[in-house]
Amino acid sequence: MQDEAFFGLNRYHVALAVVGIIIILARWLPRLVSRREPAAAPLMILFGAGIALLLPDLATLPDPRETPLPWELVSELTVIVALFGSGMRIDELRPWTRWGPTFRMLGIAMPLTIFAVAVLGAGLIGMTAAGAILLGAVLAPTDPVLAADVQVGPPQEGAEHPVRFTLTTEAGLNDGLAFPFVYLGLIIAAEGLNPGAWAMDWFLLDVVYRIAVGVAMGWIGGKALGYVLFRLPRDAALAETGSGVIALAGILLCYGSTELIEGYGFISVAILGLTLRRIEEDHHFHRRLHDFSESIEHALTAGLLVALGTVLPLLISDLTWPQVAVAAVLLLIIRPVAGWLALTGAGMDRRDRAIVAVYGVRGIGSIYYLCYAGSHIEFIDEASLWSLVALVILGSTLLHGFSVGWAMERSSEAQPARDS
Repeated sequence: MQDEAFFGLNRYHVALAVVGIIIILARWLPRLVSRREPAAAPLMILFGAGIALLLPDLATLPDPRETPLPWELVSELTVIVALFGSGMRIDELRPWTRWGPTFRMLGIAMPLTIFAVAVLGAGLIGMTAAGAILLGAVLAPTDPVLAADVQVGPPQEGAEHPVRFTLTTEAGLNDGLAFPFVYLGLIIAAEGLNPGAWAMDWFLLDVVYRIAVGVAMGWIGGKALGYVLFRLPRDAALAETGSGVIALAGILLCYGSTELIEGYGFISVAILGLTLRRIEEDHHFHRRLHDFSESIEHALTAGLLVALGTVLPLLISDLTWPQVAVAAVLLLIIRPVAGWLALTGAGMDRRDRAIVAVYGVRGIGSIYYLCYAGSHIEFIDEASLWSLVALVILGSTLLHGFSVGWAMERSSEAQPARDS
């Protein structure tokens, strides 16, 4: 103890201070130039990357390609909390016709995106079939974490514009619906391109069974949690005295129990939020649950984005021009065109349709999927996958983060206020 300098700089403590500075700056600096919501996500990644380049010995985080587990666990928790929040934000489910654009994005735009990205991965980068399919599945879903700027507001605020409603519900449900294609990539990597040996099992188990169980468990979990919160005991309901931490407990219980019986936990927690929100809809406790879960989500997201930034120089060190081309085509052509085609005949005006088509931000969910796949099987294309996914996340947060405020001001939602 006597040999240590009194003002010795412990690298861990310096790293904590630097992370705090990065998050504060990322939230504060945009306010110097704009009154819109701060585009903090891209700045956290960029500042994290800058610190890694300027101070390479400050802190060493595990490489997600070699040690995926910690990245998988943190990104998984972040996504499930965000999915629950997406469900809790929806005040009105009806009329059911308002779900039309959502189902079009899930049933048309996402499969088109997966197929197009897989074709590019195999044809332009030279990936194996398994790697290409996994790439499509990883990059297809709209991220529920980083898409918050285009989602509806907290519970009981109302005014759920079709653009925000569609992007919120799409982000809440498409993560779970991308999972069958993640499993498809894993199956092909393990068993090869012989659909006769696995196609029926994949469809019945990974598509039908897992989705159905996810929906059912989310509905049951929402009903059960609502009963505990609002109905029992009636004269001393937990909602009147309980902390918002019950939201986290409910999320963990629903997600964990769904995964135990091999359902899609991502779907279950989104349905949990939707179902719970329907019980005692006007009760103030819904806002408390949402705000508590959102605080956890923001904290986890900030730490994860800074961490991603610190390993970004490592991940993109072997990036190739074909990978850059695939990333650009995905963000600028594939997602916008797939979304535009999917929304044909959906009843949206051209500006709203364009916003929904373009603003499919990629982010934390992609990290989780890739870590999950990497922890289950060793892919030939794993290094290439990480380079491309890291670039897409950076490009998506930059493109969408800095333009979303401008875009939403030009949606039909903003027209009455702007034209008055």
